[in-house]
Amino acid sequence: MHAFAKLQAVPVFALAAALLLAAPAAADGDPEKGVRAFRNLCTPCHSLQPGRSMTGPSLSGIVGRKAGSVEDFVRYSKALPQSAIVWDGQTLDAWLASPQAVIPGNSMTALVGDAAARADIVAFLVATQPAGGGGRTDLPRVPEGTLDLKSAGPGTTVAAITYCRDTYALKMGNGSVLQFWESNLRFKTDSSADGPAAQKPVLVPGGQQGDRSYLVFATPGEISAIVKPGC
Repeated sequence: MHAFAKLQAVPVFALAAALLLAAPAAADGDPEKGVRAFRNLCTPCHSLQPGRSMTGPSLSGIVGRKAGSVEDFVRYSKALPQSAIVWDGQTLDAWLASPQAVIPGNSMTALVGDAAARADIVAFLVATQPAGGGGRTDLPRVPEGTLDLKSAGPGTTVAAITYCRDTYALKMGNGSVLQFWESNLRFKTDSSADGPAAQKPVLVPGGQQGDRSYLVFATPGEISAIVKPGC
């Protein structure tokens, strides 16, 4: 949903056919069902909060907005900001149906193959996300699974890190020490309002058999500053 390249790069008949096929599905969508479909299929990569971009840009106010125009999103494909596309029910439905068929080589990897689910998502966005506001407010809110890392307790904040051979030893804010094989500890950054406080990285479970975790920093510079040799 976040990459639409130049119109001239797409055969006119292909784009016209995609939009023609998309129109009935978009018109038949149920915005109430779209809340659930959007939550299940879109929230892993997109937020509806203004200014909160994830893998893709925020979709707040997407309907009626020119493609590639979210100012604080810097991961658009090169062609997208140059396109003449304005998002509406038809363009969104065609895009979700087959991004690569509409714009070969774009950076949108996900698609919604189920026409009914796609129509519901589009109907939800059209009803609730017009550019400039003024959309429906009576539909259920889409929950977004963000962690407030600034409020993390001493059991998950990291005070010091030492590195010996293939092992990271993390001294936690509560005084305990946790050890990780180097391949099982992944360093990440989160500069958003929900990210960790400066110089207070937070340990977050990373799945698998419970042996992998993420260590989230406020800025990249904190990583080299906190890790010390310690054999």
